[in-house]
Amino acid sequence: MSLVLDHDSNCLFCKIAAGKIPSRVVYEDAEFFAFHDIHPWAPVHFLIIPKLHIPSMAQVTAEHAALMGRMMALVPQLAAKEGCNPYPQGGFRLVTNTGAEGGQEVQHLHFHVMGGPRPWLRG
Repeated sequence: MSLVLDHDSNCLFCKIAAGKIPSRVVYEDAEFFAFHDIHPWAPVHFLIIPKLHIPSMAQVTAEHAALMGRMMALVPQLAAKEGCNPYPQGGFRLVTNTGAEGGQEVQHLHFHVMGGPRPWLRG
């Protein structure tokens, strides 16, 4: 049985993307949802998720290649829109945690995008 679903009604991030839990929206389209982290570690800190419920990077397969490519191409656009300074003096950090040993807390694939002047609270 595949763990990848269109939607998981028990998933925190699926509920946020569906508007059932309030968030500070950064971006939304048919495939992706981006929102501010509720406990930011940096001046710019938001999460981007696919609306498709993929539990983690461990479940990403070749069939997700196009989706992942579109998500990665969106990251620098949103980082700039949210205030990250331009590369190379500026920039941002892109982080995803996978599984318990990787520090993943919410079982829905998500990328943290963090940037802004250093030093940051963490990382």
